Amino acid sequence: MDPPAASQRLPVSVITGYLGSGKTTLLNRLLRHPGMARAAVIINEFGEVGLDHLLVATPQENTILLSNGCLCCTIRGDLVETLARLLAQRDAGGVPAFDRVLVETTGLADPVPILRTLASEALITPHLRPGAVVTMADGVNGLSQLRDCPESVKQAAIADCLLISKGDLAGARAMKALHRSLARINPGAERLEVLRGDVAPERLFGTMLEGGSARGEQVERWLNETAFVKADSTPLHRRRGSTPGHIERIATFAVRRPKAVSGAGLAAWLELLAALRGANLLRVKGLVNVEGKPVAIHAVQSVIHEPVVLDAWPSDDRATRIVFITRDMDREQLEATLPALELEARAPAAGSAFDPVAYAKFVKAASVFRGR
Repeated sequence: MDPPAASQRLPVSVITGYLGSGKTTLLNRLLRHPGMARAAVIINEFGEVGLDHLLVATPQENTILLSNGCLCCTIRGDLVETLARLLAQRDAGGVPAFDRVLVETTGLADPVPILRTLASEALITPHLRPGAVVTMADGVNGLSQLRDCPESVKQAAIADCLLISKGDLAGARAMKALHRSLARINPGAERLEVLRGDVAPERLFGTMLEGGSARGEQVERWLNETAFVKADSTPLHRRRGSTPGHIERIATFAVRRPKAVSGAGLAAWLELLAALRGANLLRVKGLVNVEGKPVAIHAVQSVIHEPVVLDAWPSDDRATRIVFITRDMDREQLEATLPALELEARAPAAGSAFDPVAYAKFVKAASVFRGR
């Protein structure tokens, strides 16, 4: 049986950000919103998160029901087990039905393992799909954290939406500088200033494609190619010859290919990137012309999300468009791998176990990453 369409699976969104950035404040405000009354929330420990909501009941160990109807549970061990337990409790009627899941990370956490779990674990992927990544940035301390803490830079780079807190304390000059640094790291993410976590949920969770029915402006906003073209950057230390800081190691750019590519080529290219340079690819998003059809792709490091075939092109533009956020990786090096997209899914010659032409293209593309 085929798995349900992405739009039928519940989204699991990640709220991340460095220590003291305001994640718990944001979570409290979100849970007061009427549209979040059927959310399930996963945190690390109840004691670490000062939820304002009153405890109404304890349906199961490690799970509480908040006064607005939201479920809240702790991660004790594996995230997969926590999610699977919530799904089983819901199906058995042990907890109220929920329509989305929010996962709050610790301040020092790398969100990528969470995304990998959501994209690949067979126990939960039939029911859940990766949602938006929302990253909080501290208006007062955010600049120093980006400068000194690689975790902070990574959290910003993989975000779909960036929220800047404490603007009332930071001042206009500090906020402008933080906006500039965040745009340097992730030009495609929407940036919003929030006070005490006050933001409408749809501004955060409407940044992902819900499935093949996404059209026009929604697709263009998700890709945001214009922002990457405008911000196209080479890591500063490669131009200056200086020792790179965490921000200076980041490059952002967009590439285009006018011709359609093959499905086999797209699969080979994505696998090549993930296997050989996943650590350097902080974010990849694209709208790819696969044999005439629009296909949305999305990858975070070595985590490749399931490609989505759109029902229609968002505009008359049929070119393949892909945007990148990389770390310690040259644009030219990545562009040299793009011929792998041209691999064709054709039968090998009679008496041959493989297609030598296709294999030669793949080896040439792979050699760029291996430095041969």
